[in-house]
Amino acid sequence: MTAPTLQPFKAACVQFNPQLNCREDNVAALLRVVEDAARQGARLIVTPEMATTGYHYRDREAIRPFVDTIPGRTTERFAEICRLYGSYIVLSMPEADAKTDLYYISAALIGPDGVIGTYRKTHLWECEARWAAAGDLGIPVFATDLGNIAITICMDSVYYETARAAALGGADILSFPTNSSGQSIAVLQARAEANGLYVVSANRSNKELGFHMVGGSAVWSPLGEKLAEAEVMASSDRVCDEPTIVYAEIDPSLYRNPAKERLKERRSGLYKDIMLSHLPWDERRDRQPRPIRAVLAQYEPVPGDKLANVRKMLQLIPGRAAPDQAAADLVVFPELSVTGPVDGLKPETIWDISEHIDGDAVALFRRAARERQTHFVFGFVEREGDRLYNSAVLIDDAGEVAGTYRKTHLQADERRWAHPGDSIAVFSTEMLGSIGVMIGYDAAFPEVAGVLAAQRADIIAIPSSWRGEISCALATDPLLTRHPYPDGAVAAWAGIAVAAQAYTLVANYVGTATPYGGRSAMYTLDPFYGLDRPIIASARDEEAVSVAFTTIQPEWWFNQQKMLDSRKPHHYTIMIEK
Repeated sequence: MTAPTLQPFKAACVQFNPQLNCREDNVAALLRVVEDAARQGARLIVTPEMATTGYHYRDREAIRPFVDTIPGRTTERFAEICRLYGSYIVLSMPEADAKTDLYYISAALIGPDGVIGTYRKTHLWECEARWAAAGDLGIPVFATDLGNIAITICMDSVYYETARAAALGGADILSFPTNSSGQSIAVLQARAEANGLYVVSANRSNKELGFHMVGGSAVWSPLGEKLAEAEVMASSDRVCDEPTIVYAEIDPSLYRNPAKERLKERRSGLYKDIMLSHLPWDERRDRQPRPIRAVLAQYEPVPGDKLANVRKMLQLIPGRAAPDQAAADLVVFPELSVTGPVDGLKPETIWDISEHIDGDAVALFRRAARERQTHFVFGFVEREGDRLYNSAVLIDDAGEVAGTYRKTHLQADERRWAHPGDSIAVFSTEMLGSIGVMIGYDAAFPEVAGVLAAQRADIIAIPSSWRGEISCALATDPLLTRHPYPDGAVAAWAGIAVAAQAYTLVANYVGTATPYGGRSAMYTLDPFYGLDRPIIASARDEEAVSVAFTTIQPEWWFNQQKMLDSRKPHHYTIMIEK
């Protein structure tokens, strides 16, 4: 007997603003709003973080009168609505564990038969840690009549691992209660499309003790499409105390999607460094911010013609194409930049244009690096023994090979001729600090950037040959960022920079014969609160885009060190098992 086909249904984001220390009034008001959503036909209803009590509590004693168990009196009141309308409610509230008397920021999934399960927030923000314990339940996934539902809360989204764990656990929908001032909702598109999940996000739209929450409750599709969004109130003088409900249709036929299929291509054996803890005494980390001038070279390739491609590359190096331009510390070229893309070429042709690491192309750029005192990252078909690799090499400013990376995640055409690489590594340079490299399709696997961050990459270079196949245009509301992403920003690349807290430099092709997407770019650590500004090249023009940035940003409110210190690797085990 086959299982019944799931039908499309309506989801609701309840943008509700509780009053601090007023649990009973909040619950009564929230019940009315949630019932209104259910009456309008919403089958899945998501509420904001700490929706029953408000958010800011100085310690355990301050919140003690307002906590409840799950199941408990509070969840039972919402279960009545679920029973009456056949709905499912994600209710975020402060939970008291009946056995330990520990408190958690939690969310209960409630259905027609009562509480189905509980999620406890994994990654806490500083003020929450004054009274709440970090979640101890991992990222559970709950089977329902609507599909498999997971929950994460607010700061969790900054850590790509939580959404990835949900997808690997079989989730179809990620419910996301939050009290966000911008960052945690700005990354939701990347989480949705990388993991093939519907994301249903409910935020607040007012102020509490001076903390401004920006609204923007939204539903994202598994393809990274924004299906619905409440108004974003970025200005601190704009609030809306009245509740807002945002609706969108969830289509279960999209539970199977390209990102879900890509989960089968993961190489969990390469991701072990994700499980490492990072301690404040680690002497290996770079404590020196470094000002960097980089160039991202994009051009139309000539497939299979090494001479033509190398000429284009040399013309784009500062000092040749633009003699008055300051020399670059680093130049990044596209994927397989020496040979051009080899899609469709015969294996024997690809063999003929391959070369060893000590071949002519590497020797040429080693010489150019010495002459110009510049670092290069470029790609070529590497030959070793009887194997070929899609490789990228890092040449330092002394002309030495600082590292070679062999692409670890191959697309279908590449598997005809290339072997996958067997390691993800960061390379050290005296001038630039630590550089991680990934290539093209690797960007579809957030674990790669996660490993590079765990190895403390200050910069991630991505030689690419992107034609739009692994990510869509960034659709985050520009009001969420003080330095908005330029038109043409790509969601996956933007997500890598934020998740790894490493400046991410992408070099891509342009083309007419083959429609490569251009948009070579620098993606930055925190445009949301005004630290830095992303820069994006055109979609069509051959050009060398100059960018400047300073690595590490040790004084900023959030950076790689703080991200690594606050990760919870013991909850990421599923990522190295599946």
